[in-house]
This record gives sequence, structure tokens and C-alpha cells, in this order.
Amino acid sequence: MEVVFKMAVFSNSRVLVAPAIKLPARLKLNKKIQMDGLKFMSKIPTSSVPAVFFDPQYRGVYEKLKYGNEKTSRNYHRVLIPQMSDDMIREFINKINDILMPSGHLFLWLDKFHLCTNYGDWFSDCDLNKVDLITWNKKKIGLGYRTRHTSEFMLILQKNPKRAKGVWCLRDIPDVWDEKIRLNGKNYHHSKPLGLQQKLIECTTNVGDVVVDPAAGSFSVLESCKNTDREFLGCDIKV
Repeated sequence: MEVVFKMAVFSNSRVLVAPAIKLPARLKLNKKIQMDGLKFMSKIPTSSVPAVFFDPQYRGVYEKLKYGNEKTSRNYHRVLIPQMSDDMIREFINKINDILMPSGHLFLWLDKFHLCTNYGDWFSDCDLNKVDLITWNKKKIGLGYRTRHTSEFMLILQKNPKRAKGVWCLRDIPDVWDEKIRLNGKNYHHSKPLGLQQKLIECTTNVGDVVVDPAAGSFSVLESCKNTDREFLGCDIKV
């Protein structure tokens, strides 16, 4: 009788090693850099980073709401921020594709409006594979065109070659993540769950690796990197 041993698809250890990165003087690690995100990524070597977080600035549901309350204290700061067009988001994703190392991950934040519309064109010119989706339950009710939002969504993409073994090293991350949104003044619209970000960073990078965020907002990824002994490299058009 022949015995066939099957190799496990997943492993608890990460064998993928990121290359050393040589950065220009202006791109300081673990700092809040004020810069246009596309210009910022053009200075990062290609195929060099294992993980990128990207939270596009789109108004989404705001374009559908006609209640006349956008200048209320709750929404005013969000309204003032310039919106990214689909073409700009596609340009950002193409640059992210360039700087990601093979089998690196993009963690892309989506709201329900964009999840339910055709966002697939954003990836038409790159070799990123959609591999998973996480729902973040913010435990706070927000706006909505029909139902009210209590969650955001993180689309997980991986650059070719698509693989999990030796790359994705944690198996305890649920696909619905409960973590209350942090209300930190005018930037609370950009606040993201530190616990989830830290888990994903630990899952897809090694200690000392560089994690990139080209539209950092409240710079929660910087905080997540500090808490996980990773190097942060990120910017925002406003700091």
C-alpha cells in the first residue's frame, strides 16, 4: 500500500525574507512625512517591501446623501479632504504593486459603498490577487445610503506568486474583527483598528521589516509598527 504525504498549505513560520532597502535621505523611517503619496512611492525601490496598508480617501456615500448636513461638526473635517478619483486610486495601487516584493501583501480598506460597486478595475493593470476579506465591526453606527454603516472592510491582496505557506504565519485571525473605533478628534474618520493591523503586520512580516502606508491619515499604522517592532515608512498629504 502506497502512503502519500501531503504538504500542508499553511505553516506557523515565515520563511519569506524581505530585501534590505536603501532609501533617500528625505524618507525617514518611523516619522510622519508630509508628501504626496505617489511621489513618495516613486522614491521607494521596486519589489522591496513585504506589506502595504492603503486607505484611499473616497467620499463614497457622501456623494449619495443629500441631507444638507455635511458641514455639521460631525462631518465637516471629512468633507474638506480632497477625494481620490478612481483613476488616482488605480495609480496608487499600480505603484503599490511596483514596490511590493514577490508574494507581498496589500491591505486595502473599503467602505460598503465601494465593496458593492465595481472596484475591480483598480487592479486591471497589476499582478495582485484578491485572497481574503476581513469585516471590521467598529461598534459605532455611522452614515448610510440605505442601511447605516457599523463596519468597514479590508480587502487582502497578494502579489504574484500567490502562496500562503511560509508567508502567512498566523491562523487565529477571524474574518469578522470586533474592535471599537477610537475617537481621536478631527481624525477619527481615519482611525483604524490597531489590534487588527498589528495582527496582520505580525502575520505577513518579520521583526525589523519595513511596512509602508502612502496615505497614512491618523498614522495608526505607525503606532501599530511601533507595537510590533517593525519599521514604518509612510506619508500623508496633510500632517
